[in-house]
Amino acid sequence: MNRIAKMGLLKSALKWKCPRCGEGELFTSRNPYKKGEMMEMHSHCEHCGLRYEREAGFFYGAMYVSYMLNIALFVNAVLIWYLFVEDLVDWRIYIGAYVLITILLVPLIYRFSRSIWLYMMIKYEPEKRGER
Repeated sequence: MNRIAKMGLLKSALKWKCPRCGEGELFTSRNPYKKGEMMEMHSHCEHCGLRYEREAGFFYGAMYVSYMLNIALFVNAVLIWYLFVEDLVDWRIYIGAYVLITILLVPLIYRFSRSIWLYMMIKYEPEKRGER
């Protein structure tokens, strides 16, 4: 797969699209902060018919991706603290802001982790578009 195709996959994953066809939506609502619909996923792709949850407990693996994303966020926050902010802001305020930002990002991290997990597990086959 060439570099342009890989960038298309990454773009589709970040847009929460079907990993097989790149067209269907993964989640019932495009807004991750919509009350009651943050975690609601379609069971199948409305475009190609792909069943998202391959087996019971399939998305447990997405927890590892979520952990990875949270660690990346933490490492960046620590680097920003030591390189730019240490002398400007009290550490308690910085930690409070970090915790608040992390809590606010939970819906996005949840969705990105599931999307990335699906893209890791399911082969991109755009030629199967429209097949059920």
